Amino acid sequence: MKLDPKAVRDLALAFRPEAYLRIIPAAYMATPLGMGLSQSRFSSPNQMFRLLYAAYDLATAIAETIVRDRFEETQDRVLDESEIEDWAVAEVMATDPLVLVDLRTTGLLRLGVSTDAARAKEHREGQRLSETIHESYAVDGLLYSSRLTAADCIAVYDRAVEAKLVASPAVELVRQSDLIPALLSLGVSIRSGKQ
Repeated sequence: MKLDPKAVRDLALAFRPEAYLRIIPAAYMATPLGMGLSQSRFSSPNQMFRLLYAAYDLATAIAETIVRDRFEETQDRVLDESEIEDWAVAEVMATDPLVLVDLRTTGLLRLGVSTDAARAKEHREGQRLSETIHESYAVDGLLYSSRLTAADCIAVYDRAVEAKLVASPAVELVRQSDLIPALLSLGVSIRSGKQ
């Protein structure tokens, strides 16, 4: 994939996330900034780097991590409480501004890249774009709009995570005071295991 260097430079901005939210498996609560190799929207198809994803608000973090497309074409929009118990949440902040390529509005258009890169269910285009940016430009990651809620999200390359990010201790998602309002905003409810 070839990108216009001027367009990338024009879209690179200093961005300092404060209290962005990251949902992680509860088993990894002790390492809220930990990352593994995965097959996600902007992951490397060749496993050349790892990414940390975080969202502007809890509803978006839940939508991007847990809900995703699971309730399409169904009226039963219910998560079991036991499933929520499998997750934890941490706040992520930048100690120094991140240099992120802004894909939110006209970014993809200006780069000459399919909007599928950030807005489709299928991840191939986003992965190709991310790998090209990671290998060719000295940036820390990507700023994009959630395809599910349209809120801001970040994908930060592993090379910037340790140098520029800190996280609060992770807490169980089920203990979040705004969990129910966040789920309701997504049209989702919780089924309690206690009857």
